[in-house]
Amino acid sequence: MAVHRIYPDQDSMYGTVSAEFKPVVTIQSGDSVQYSLFDAGWGTSSSEGQRFKPYERRPEIDLGHALCGPVYINGARKGMTLEVRIDELIPGPYGFTAAGQYPNWQNRMLGLTEYEEIVLEWKLDSVTRVGWTTIKDRAFSVGLRPFLGFLGMPPEESGIHSTWPPRFSGGNIDCKELTVGSRLYLPISVDGAYFFAGDGHATQGDGEISCQAIECPMESARLTFQVHEDMPLTLPIANTDIGWITFGFHEDLNEATVQAMDGMLNLMGRLYGLNRVEAIALGSAVVDLRITQVVNGVKGVHAVLPHHALHSEMS
Repeated sequence: MAVHRIYPDQDSMYGTVSAEFKPVVTIQSGDSVQYSLFDAGWGTSSSEGQRFKPYERRPEIDLGHALCGPVYINGARKGMTLEVRIDELIPGPYGFTAAGQYPNWQNRMLGLTEYEEIVLEWKLDSVTRVGWTTIKDRAFSVGLRPFLGFLGMPPEESGIHSTWPPRFSGGNIDCKELTVGSRLYLPISVDGAYFFAGDGHATQGDGEISCQAIECPMESARLTFQVHEDMPLTLPIANTDIGWITFGFHEDLNEATVQAMDGMLNLMGRLYGLNRVEAIALGSAVVDLRITQVVNGVKGVHAVLPHHALHSEMS
């Protein structure tokens, strides 16, 4: 299968998503795409490893995250499922995390009434997978677990759409478990898929409580795409190193929770031949519910069924 390369420039980057944009590349099911990606705020690494912004953002179409795409996939049709295998993620040498700058409900609940802003500048080592920053002359370090916050296709409605919310066809999911080796399965919303990728994160906690992870460019991100004709889905699912994951997206966290659990019960039914009540009973012992993110307007919840949590044999 072929490997295609996308270099970030103003012909391959958008701050919105649409099936009306000209595809950057057309691929076959089974092909891979090798990306270099700017950080979500349209920055990239200079030759000295510092952040700089080489492009002016276009006011109509560059309103959100810096995404690369769209990738057109021959044979992809609305109603099919797109498998996205994450083969490689190498973060750039810097990252940043801002906090306190927005007068939003999270900051009010956390007692940030004056909205003091802080921006942490991180140095990232992609070899040792460690990042460092300093607050008040005190050094802090974290382990890196890079992933892409945005993996997805535009919605089925025509026009140009925001990069901010997660959708049934993917998008700004911001799930920290979608690391190398993961396989993300997305309902295809438009013929050709028109897939976009971006929003590199060096690491993130569940919830993404400041509205940002450690935002970073990706020196290299390689994704492999496979179209499935007979795998009907209504919301994304994923097979990751920690287990199977199902997702829910809604402005109401309770509704997002119901969606994630509904997807998990359906998945357990397919994996183990269970009805709904049987899946609920077993799932209560082994399924974890986690808040993916609460910062994109549309909130995210994911349900996790750890690998080997259930052992089945005939009695």
